[in-house]
This record gives sequence, C-alpha cells and structure tokens, in this order.
Amino acid sequence: MQKILGNMRKAIDEFHMIEDGDKIAIALSGGKDSVTLLMAFKNLQRFYPKHFDLIAISVNPGFEFFDSTFLANLCKENQIPFVEVESHIKEIVFDIRKEKNPCSLCANLRRGILNTTAIEHGCNKIALGHNEDDVLETFFLNLLYAGSINTFSPMSYMDRSGMTLIRPFIYVSEKQTQAFIKKNKIKIMPKACPMDGHSKREDMKQLIWNFQKEIPTIRANLYGAIKRSNIRGWKKEDTE
Repeated sequence: MQKILGNMRKAIDEFHMIEDGDKIAIALSGGKDSVTLLMAFKNLQRFYPKHFDLIAISVNPGFEFFDSTFLANLCKENQIPFVEVESHIKEIVFDIRKEKNPCSLCANLRRGILNTTAIEHGCNKIALGHNEDDVLETFFLNLLYAGSINTFSPMSYMDRSGMTLIRPFIYVSEKQTQAFIKKNKIKIMPKACPMDGHSKREDMKQLIWNFQKEIPTIRANLYGAIKRSNIRGWKKEDTE
C-alpha cells in the first residue's frame, strides 16, 4: 500500500486533484482497481494535509453476479458511506440495443448515473480508478481506431454539472493493484460483464505487452510522449 499511496499522492499533488473541503465520490465497481482506490483514499485521508470527505457510489448495472452486499460491507469496514444505485444498463446495452461494441455506451451511462448521484449527495469531485495501464491503452485505442493522439485527462471539469473527475491512479500500474489485492487476500467482485477479456481494450493490453518484451522502456517512453504532447490536461501549466 505504501508504494501505491506514493504514486497516488504524486498524481494528486502534481495535478492539484484535492483541495480543502472537497467531498469526493469514489466510483466503486468492486473490481481490483476501485477496491484498492477506496482503501487507498481511506489511508490518505488520515494524513493528507488538506481535509476532504469521502463517499462511495456503486452503480448496479443489472448483471446477475453483482454483489452489493459485499460492497456495502467493504465500505462499512473502511468507515466510508455507501450508496448503491440500481440501473438498467445491462438491459439497455445488451438486450435492447444489442451493441456489438458496448463499452463506450456502458461507460457513458454509468458516468451519467454517477454524476447525478454525486451531485445529489453534495459531492464536487468523482474519483475514478483508471490506472497507468488504462492511460496507455486509451492512448493506443485513440491512435489506432480514431487517428488521434489523445488519452483521458488526469482531471476533467464538466461545465454543465460543475463536477470534476479525478484519476488518482494514473501512476499506479495494474500490476501493483493486482499484487496488493493478492498479498492481502482481499475479496473483489467477480467479473460479470460478457465483454471482459473480449474487448478492443484487451487487444491494446496485449499489444503493449508484446511491445514491452522488445522495448522494456516502452511504458516510460509513452508517458513521456503524452506529457510532451498537446493532450489537454497533461501539461503542468494546464493545471495551474
């Protein structure tokens, strides 16, 4: 956890993600990244110089194996208020629309529900569990499928709602969260989405893995390219 907290705080301080008086909604899906993010935030709250409050919001997409009791107990153990929002995402995306590439629509629907619920509970920020691997995979997805040099920003301000999205795990690798969960024998939600392991993002993960075998510094090189580029939100002056 110390290494994860160190990388998390580096991102928070570098991009000014937390200010005094923030109320942060943690997007809790129950996977390894969101569970680790929840526990890391609770640890950070104990010593971070700026005061902030936490709440966990979980969007129930309607999949059979979604276990809200597990999430509620996890939040109770960490003394973080828990809110579950039931939705019809599974029905809309898979049964009605029958999307062949459902990830984007699913993410947008979840994001909308998260945003509305966070506002209802007085939050001004939503913390997402996107990690270092997600940053690089999104970079390749945009490059290869959209022809653009882009990835998501460490922080994103939404004008219409006044909500700010923060991604404190952008310097935390998937390998680190996996190791933390395994070492501490922490229960996580089983994968319920039928697209798990069969998406374009999974293809990008494999692509980066193959590159890394030939170019060990590929991850650092890509991060350097992102920071030197004109991608909004990644230059230091963008956050000042």
